Amino acid sequence: MLRHVYFKNSILNTFIMIGSSVYILIMLKLLFLRAHYLFADYNLVPFKTINAYIVNRDHYNTDILIKNLFGNIVLFIPMGFIIPLLNRNSINFWRFLTCSFLILLAVELTQLITRVGSLDIDDIILNMFGAIIGFGITKILIISFSKDTRNLMDK
Repeated sequence: MLRHVYFKNSILNTFIMIGSSVYILIMLKLLFLRAHYLFADYNLVPFKTINAYIVNRDHYNTDILIKNLFGNIVLFIPMGFIIPLLNRNSINFWRFLTCSFLILLAVELTQLITRVGSLDIDDIILNMFGAIIGFGITKILIISFSKDTRNLMDK
């Protein structure tokens, strides 16, 4: 019942597709269209970069801290909306988590290989946190929308 009520609105589906396309284009620009590094860099130790930013916050410009910590969360909140809305099977949390992780790992590996960024497990952690926030909001909205629709049908 939940999926069928939510995805039948063609105007909503069109809005979701346009919004998703715009988001993907913005993310491609932010993630891949920038200067190349001379050497590939990586961090596979969870929380190493996050901890360094927090412990050494006096050595960093506030803009850098906000961009690297909160930016990595906020920029991926829309992913938590897009994946479940474009793929009905991703409304399941574990499928969503798997799909999100694979997308983010692919982004990090691509940045490493193309040298437009570095592979950092902390980026994946922060990005996943943002995506999970978006997913939670999406689930709440879908459940709320479904209840409202059922209430209207019962009247």
